[in-house]
Amino acid sequence: MAKLYFYYGAMGSSKTANALMAEYNYSERGQKALLAKTNIDTRDGANVIRSRIGLEKECVLLTDVCAMSDEQLKTYDAVIVDEIQFATKDQVDFLAHIVDDLNVPVLCYGLRADFQNNLFEGSERLIAICDEIREVKTVCWCGKKATCNARYNERGIVRVGSQIMLGANDEYIALCRKHFLQGKLRREDE
Repeated sequence: MAKLYFYYGAMGSSKTANALMAEYNYSERGQKALLAKTNIDTRDGANVIRSRIGLEKECVLLTDVCAMSDEQLKTYDAVIVDEIQFATKDQVDFLAHIVDDLNVPVLCYGLRADFQNNLFEGSERLIAICDEIREVKTVCWCGKKATCNARYNERGIVRVGSQIMLGANDEYIALCRKHFLQGKLRREDE
């Protein structure tokens, strides 16, 4: 029985690397997984998924997946989607259709919440309807579990702004809730 999975984690928790490894595992076993990402994530090009540790693979866009026929989608053993937080509610519902009506498992990887600790649309919908939710863990600089995505600049943590701003280690850091609320980006801030 196929399931809709949501693997979430804070920035730097290796979500993308996990998505790429899942695709590799299917391939290594002679199965065909469709690798996709949301259209908003263009940092590495429109049709490339790249992890911070250097793993990368060609992919399709989620809008292309949603435009495929059921017959096309049935040719895959799994669908793997990166940066799912940027998906729309309708796109997540379409992924549920792939699971429920075509019996193809869908593995989604992404952030749960933004830099203000508000849910993203895609993540919120997945939390509401997915079959399994699994956390991909990482740690704060203090060693405690990191659950918050802090956006920062040269003046410290940024608390206001657009929900979506693509960035990496130079603009975001994973923090535990305590240090996120205190605005402490590193030990020296104590």
